[in-house]
Amino acid sequence: MEPQEFYARNGESWESSRVPVLDEGLFHRKILEGCSQGARLVNLFAYLEDNRNTRIFAMLGKDQEGKLSVLSMRLPSASASFRSLTPELPQAHMFEREMAEQFAVTPVGHPWLKPVRYHRNYRDCPDLWPEAAAMPVPGVYPFYRVEGEEAHEVAVGPVHAGIIEPGHFRFQCHGEEVLNLEVQLGYQHRGVEKMIEEVSASRAVLLAESIAGDTVIGHGMAYCNIMESLSDCEISPRAEAIRAIALELERLSNHVGDLGALSTDIGFLPPAAYFGRLRGEFLNLLMELSGNRYGRSLCRPGGILFDLDQEMAENFRKRLLTARKDLKAIADLFFTKSSVLSRLEGTGVVSHATAQELGLVGPAARASGCGLDVRTDYASGMYRFQHIPTSTVLSGDVYARALIRWLESQRSLEFLLEILDQIPEGDLCAKPSALKPNHTALAMVEGWRGEIVHVAMTDAHSRIVRYKIKDPSFNNWIGLSMAVRGGQISDFPLCNKSFNLSYAGHDL
Repeated sequence: MEPQEFYARNGESWESSRVPVLDEGLFHRKILEGCSQGARLVNLFAYLEDNRNTRIFAMLGKDQEGKLSVLSMRLPSASASFRSLTPELPQAHMFEREMAEQFAVTPVGHPWLKPVRYHRNYRDCPDLWPEAAAMPVPGVYPFYRVEGEEAHEVAVGPVHAGIIEPGHFRFQCHGEEVLNLEVQLGYQHRGVEKMIEEVSASRAVLLAESIAGDTVIGHGMAYCNIMESLSDCEISPRAEAIRAIALELERLSNHVGDLGALSTDIGFLPPAAYFGRLRGEFLNLLMELSGNRYGRSLCRPGGILFDLDQEMAENFRKRLLTARKDLKAIADLFFTKSSVLSRLEGTGVVSHATAQELGLVGPAARASGCGLDVRTDYASGMYRFQHIPTSTVLSGDVYARALIRWLESQRSLEFLLEILDQIPEGDLCAKPSALKPNHTALAMVEGWRGEIVHVAMTDAHSRIVRYKIKDPSFNNWIGLSMAVRGGQISDFPLCNKSFNLSYAGHDL
């Protein structure tokens, strides 16, 4: 008799023992069957138990039902290997590589088993990578190569101009055509997940805000939701509303900034300047709300630290109405010029089938016709009461990824104007109680790049013993590789900007 399935919802916590432990064959079959029936792999991660056994958890998202099927299997310490899901389920490939790197478990049959980041595994076992004597090291990496007299390689990075983190892009080309792009990141490996397990709650929230510097509100909210769930802390409608305001301002500033970056890349400077100015306006609103242009110190477990009074709300409304008018004018200029459309349309195409197969999320997925949005599918907080329609485009090219940003910016402005008109009453911050022992909690937030997922597990003493973070960039870097395949290498900067993924959010 098969164990009964366990389902979780966004923002919930549950006793860890309620998750069934399946044998390897059943675990493998349940995942493949679920995904073949419309579910997707939201998360797949490992946890090292006290007896040195490795527990692997899978979370299958049933987006239409707003719930996740949670299942697990256990690998004995003496036999840390399992049959890889990747040959039949490509969206599992990065998750399995990450588990191999973190816990020295072997996904047998994985077709692309390489390190994701550079660090020693958490089990303190001999590493799996034969290319490195003790652990993966920068510069020692088995890049894919195309052989032939007419094939050549182009290497970009890992050192870049500006302030972005290290990242290496290895192109295999035939003339100007890109045959393959392999992206290698993880040079910094900040160890955020392990640090959150080890530091105090007051410091852990600062780490959560630093996961990706341009997604402070998104990751900060996810961490706070985890802590509130584990302590049964109810936050007020007012705190939920102000968090949602901050999240949408963060989305607006980044979407508008990306449109400006795309304008710069194609040499259309007037909209680049105007989009840049409007990005500054949204960041200034976030600064007036929180005291910081990126929203640091606003979200805290139990609620928020800063209020938005009636006078400020009215001022925000007036400025957003002006910004909406200005944004429409400059977007109309950008999206109606034939020279712009000819550069964006048909460039960097990711098909709907490819996006679905590889598990892309966020605007990158919605630009390829995948209607995934946590705010709708797994609504929590203020999004349970004020709905934001999901925007999708079918073409999957740079134009689609730009258009999605414009459509979502309009939706966010409408949401903000509505919610600012009548912010609910309530306390700003409640004090969370002690964390529940032997519990697991899940938090999902639709950040501006897409689906953010945090998972935390506590032990019998209520200490956090596993904290798992998934930034949307973890899903989407492979999408960039697919977008440039078969195109001209000169299209890479434009494709890269159309995704605008995070190095820091990937390098946990």
